[in-house]
Amino acid sequence: MRLIYSLLGILLFNSGFSQNRAGKPAENYVLVIHGGAGTILKSQMSPEKEKAYRDALTLALQQGYAVLQSGGKAIDAVTAAILVMEDNPLFNAGKGAVFTSEGKNEMDAAVMDGSGLQAGSVAGVTVIRNPILAARAVMEKSNHVMMAGKGAEKFAADQGLQIVDPSYFYTEERWKGLQRVRQEDSMKTELDHGGKKTTQAFLFENKDSKFGTVGAVALDKSGNLAAGTSTGGMTNKKYGRIGDAPIIGAGTYANNKTCAISCTGWGEYFIRLVVAKTISDMMQYGKFSLADAANELVMKQVPALGGDGGLIAVDRNGRYAMPFNTEGMYRGVVHADGKIEVLIYK
Repeated sequence: MRLIYSLLGILLFNSGFSQNRAGKPAENYVLVIHGGAGTILKSQMSPEKEKAYRDALTLALQQGYAVLQSGGKAIDAVTAAILVMEDNPLFNAGKGAVFTSEGKNEMDAAVMDGSGLQAGSVAGVTVIRNPILAARAVMEKSNHVMMAGKGAEKFAADQGLQIVDPSYFYTEERWKGLQRVRQEDSMKTELDHGGKKTTQAFLFENKDSKFGTVGAVALDKSGNLAAGTSTGGMTNKKYGRIGDAPIIGAGTYANNKTCAISCTGWGEYFIRLVVAKTISDMMQYGKFSLADAANELVMKQVPALGGDGGLIAVDRNGRYAMPFNTEGMYRGVVHADGKIEVLIYK
């Protein structure tokens, strides 16, 4: 009998449902967030700006943690954390969204609830103050997974979400960024091949001025996983370009059987590799650990194609990973004990 109880204890521990002395499930809930990856060097960061980023990430973690600590759902914690970053112009999402080639702000967002594989996303929206709420509404209030453009905006308005004038998203820093990237791109787009001029996309040195995303993943007290991602996309993007963030399985994914993932970086490559779902499949069918699967994609497969970026992930046991192949990634984690850790550099 003693052997049976010993074996049972081992099984409970390994499955992530270990118990404390009071007989209650151990609380291993966790929230992980990111605010984008890129060439983020301490030598190029003023003390004031670094503090602003750290304060913003800390606030996002605090808001999401409050939900988890009170017994709330992972999907609610993810939403709460992302709302903080969408409302902060430091990040390329919501208020801080970058400009398209036409001088507009077009945003994408997605959420996924790992408990039943429910998901929702919006793409190319221009007047929804918080795209993450629109993605959530698509998941919960419609029979669809993705809505885009004017249709997504009408749906959001019908659901009572806050609609703003496009000027709300204007920030001087992002506007100057568009002018800088326009100049860089115009100098590098036309190449002469045997007298015939052709256009080569993405031939620019400062890729980091183009990309940015925010995201969150969480495991709640009930053992449910959730993920969310929100972005303004790529500076100077053309013709309704959509990145990986709103594509379920590419930039956002959650499954209670495996993990929750939010990606950031050069979206075209994350789409081609279906990064988030591939990691989940490697765990479910290939028996990879979260860390090994995430590193395989971020540190090997994405760079092998020429892309860069990173991701945050948490598995069903509360283990988390934050790999990136750039110089830095705005990121942070808060554990069940309330301890907050914010990181920026490699």
